[in-house]
Amino acid sequence: MSVPNSARTRLTRRITLGGLLTGVLGALSATALTGCGIAPTGVIDAGEPAHGLKAPGKPAPDVQLYFLGPTGLRPASRPATAPVGPEEAINLLLKGPNDAERQRGLTNVLPVLPGRVTAEAEDGKVTVHVPMNAKRLDTPSMSQLVCTAANASVPGARNPSEVLVTLVGSNVRVGPMVCGGTNAFPFIQPSPSSTLPD
Repeated sequence: MSVPNSARTRLTRRITLGGLLTGVLGALSATALTGCGIAPTGVIDAGEPAHGLKAPGKPAPDVQLYFLGPTGLRPASRPATAPVGPEEAINLLLKGPNDAERQRGLTNVLPVLPGRVTAEAEDGKVTVHVPMNAKRLDTPSMSQLVCTAANASVPGARNPSEVLVTLVGSNVRVGPMVCGGTNAFPFIQPSPSSTLPD
């Protein structure tokens, strides 16, 4: 089937007019965008690159430090590239809150210690060695140490509230204690349930 000349001419005009309109609209759009006053820029330094990216299906590693806030002990989560053990977490705690944490009103109430703090972790238990009489630590300081140690990476895959933390210093032991949310509490061994005879 052949198309008459007049119809072919109209079709060609429509195609040409459509192409012309598309070109004009594209040129107008480009002109409008460049007139917005947005100048091209070079590379802008925006800080450190992202780190601590998680593998699919695994939670991102982080470390929970416990500082004192206006309403009591509060956790501060910091990104980590790998799981952080109790000793490393406590050493971060001893350095005090960072700028963002201070802006949240968090502070460190731990006394200046005359030596190094170390920690040993085993299956669901942490022993923290402090360079002073452990009983001389006040309750907020003990809570900071206990909760930071319990929420670190401890062998045994226990819930942080089930990790037993003992503070040792100057041949004095305090604990074991557990972190009950935002405070340290003495661990009370549950008594075996007695069964009544049938």
